[in-house]
Amino acid sequence: MIDAEKVAQIRRLYFAEHWKVGTIASELGLHHETVKAAVRLLDRAKPKPRPRPSMVDAYAPFIEETLKKHPRLLATRILDMIRARGYQGSYTQVRRRVLLLRPKFHEPFLHRRVFAGEEGQIDWAHFGQVKVGQAQRRLSCFVMTLSYSRALYLEFFYDQSQENFLRGHVRAFSYFGGVPRVCLYDNLRSAVLERRGDAVHFHPRLIELCAHYHFQARPCAPARGNEKGRVERVIRYIRESFFMARPFTTLADFNMQAWKWRDEIAHARAWPEGPGRAVADAFEEEKPRLLSLPAHPMTTDLVTPVQSAKTIYIRFDLNDYSIPPQAVGRPLTLVASDLVVRILDGAAEVARHARSYDRRQRIECSEHIEALLQEKRRARGSTRSARLLVAVPESEAFLDAAFERGESAGPQVAQLLRLLDLYGAQHVRPAVKEALERKTPRASSVAYLVERRLRTERRTHDMPVDLTRRPELADFHVNPHDAETYDELSNTDSDDE
Repeated sequence: MIDAEKVAQIRRLYFAEHWKVGTIASELGLHHETVKAAVRLLDRAKPKPRPRPSMVDAYAPFIEETLKKHPRLLATRILDMIRARGYQGSYTQVRRRVLLLRPKFHEPFLHRRVFAGEEGQIDWAHFGQVKVGQAQRRLSCFVMTLSYSRALYLEFFYDQSQENFLRGHVRAFSYFGGVPRVCLYDNLRSAVLERRGDAVHFHPRLIELCAHYHFQARPCAPARGNEKGRVERVIRYIRESFFMARPFTTLADFNMQAWKWRDEIAHARAWPEGPGRAVADAFEEEKPRLLSLPAHPMTTDLVTPVQSAKTIYIRFDLNDYSIPPQAVGRPLTLVASDLVVRILDGAAEVARHARSYDRRQRIECSEHIEALLQEKRRARGSTRSARLLVAVPESEAFLDAAFERGESAGPQVAQLLRLLDLYGAQHVRPAVKEALERKTPRASSVAYLVERRLRTERRTHDMPVDLTRRPELADFHVNPHDAETYDELSNTDSDDE
């Protein structure tokens, strides 16, 4: 509230000096809605102009009488009824008149009182979108409040998945130090799969949670949000008291701020059921009435089968997580919490990564990359070109240069391999280097340089006999003869002389 003097100052600046509402609000340190209310203050007393005559005026008594008998009758049905009685106007005029004449009904409600430890109310709240790297994520808040003490637990997540829904329960129960006997839900998909009248099909994971913590899940009646009004008011309180104009860097930082606000502000507020007590005091009274926690918390991780057919990566939530090369092609299991992604081969863990909420990222382990490179190195000699590269490392640059000069790579590789088989790497490798230096990257040039090197060093090299065209001679055996026989044939002396 502002005093009359301030109202007069606002109206003078607005009507006499023609200042804008935002300028007045900034100058006087007021909210812009306060300035608008001061500007409209005297205008409310002005008589409203009489509405213009309308074609529906003649049917207004009939519409009013019909609505008294049938308050929920739709405007479209009333339009059909008055058209049968001669109305020729538009539907818009009928709809506006129905809004004015429909009887206002305010349903009365009783004040709900619950026993300590009896009930908790749960709901999701949407808080817009945030940017995480290249991804747009929906910021949602899981909220649980105890109906008796109004103590609350809140935690922000990047989605409203079933795993986060269960995770919120487990962490709320741990914070409260116990479990309420009944948990009340709206008809959200994480809790209610289907309902027909009073018959409800709960989500199987929620039933598993109920069995683990020994509480009863209870849904609200359709369109009866007042049945969980306490958690609705808490969500509005979170929006107004905590969320508005609060910066944060990471989700963990935001949750730390939220929990500090809960402990220092939310639980320090006055308890609505009795004067002179805070919510924290009522919670201390309610805490011993809660059900005891089980020996171990329920596991809430996402578990799903995965398999990589070719690469060393498993895709999850539009990100790629690396696995060891030996796990490629095997049926695996992905286990994801809100912080860690694990890959299991049976019961053995083969990979563990920090979970990323970005999109299209590659999360790698250096050990997996190094193991893949080791396998590639061991397989380098398994092809013809790889065998040539191992024996003559310069052959890669040689083949690139030959390709640039228009030579076909296949025949060049084949000729170099034949030279490698004939002369060995100790003669082919220097020849390849010299051919590169002379800028004559051709296999024929390498063959010439090898032969020249052998001639220079005055070495002979036994050339193998190529019998590929005469396979029948491969097993042919020739008996050697004494060399003296050939000497006698060449002797010119004869006994006849």
